[in-house]
Amino acid sequence: MNQSKITDCVEILCQKGCKEVSRIIVALEQGEPVEGVGHLDPDELQAALAELKSVMAVYQQGGTCW
Repeated sequence: MNQSKITDCVEILCQKGCKEVSRIIVALEQGEPVEGVGHLDPDELQAALAELKSVMAVYQQGGTCW
């Protein structure tokens, strides 16, 4: 598993904003295709999803999402 690839992917996805990242998380959980993650293998994709959820947990606690 390439952690650098995962981190780069998460950073790029997070630049899309809170609402879009929330949509991406749902899409990934449902197995739907998401632009920008096709270069990740299944394990890396699951790691990226976990990181996205972790990032979003901070926003959900604070009640802010733009």
